[in-house]
Amino acid sequence: MNTLPGKTIERLSEYRRTLLACLDENRNFIYSHELAGRLHITAVQVRRDLMLIGYAGRHKKGYDVKELVDKIAGIIDSEEGMNVAIIGIGNLGRALAGYFKGKRSKLSLVASFDNDPQKINKVISGVKCYSYQDFERIIRELSIEIAILTVPADHAREIAEEAVRFGIKGILNFTTVPLNVPSGVYLEEYDMITSIEKVSYFVKESRL
Repeated sequence: MNTLPGKTIERLSEYRRTLLACLDENRNFIYSHELAGRLHITAVQVRRDLMLIGYAGRHKKGYDVKELVDKIAGIIDSEEGMNVAIIGIGNLGRALAGYFKGKRSKLSLVASFDNDPQKINKVISGVKCYSYQDFERIIRELSIEIAILTVPADHAREIAEEAVRFGIKGILNFTTVPLNVPSGVYLEEYDMITSIEKVSYFVKESRL
């Protein structure tokens, strides 16, 4: 299978989260229009995405929920799993660590990094915090491939460059500074200000 577009991967992740909720509700089958309705998209989009990964529903029952969860897992997840670190374990870093840990069996949050002496060598939100002085050693020893970046903006570029140099292959950037990374490193940037401005725009439009 060719590499899938980023937006398709986002939707597949959302499908899986919704399907797992269906399993909790003891639902074994779901139709495309039901899945679409829960995610506020069209049934055509759902069917197009699932056809892209080679999955088709059963004519009278819809999609087998467990089967589809496994199919999506086979597409998204790395078979051997991947290790993740949070760089910058301030308020946002702690919140992300608490939310993230244990959510996916193939993604393991194994370390955090900070320069605050009161945090170093302590377990914070379920994950051990290391000093930046141990950055390279820990990344290599724990085979960390993904970094979630929540450091202050004025340090973001420098720390991202170091992370890549030490072996990080993917970065989720929560800072307000746009990053440039080499080819071969995947970068996803999440700007909360942009997101809230998007929400506020549509709230404003709804008043008209």
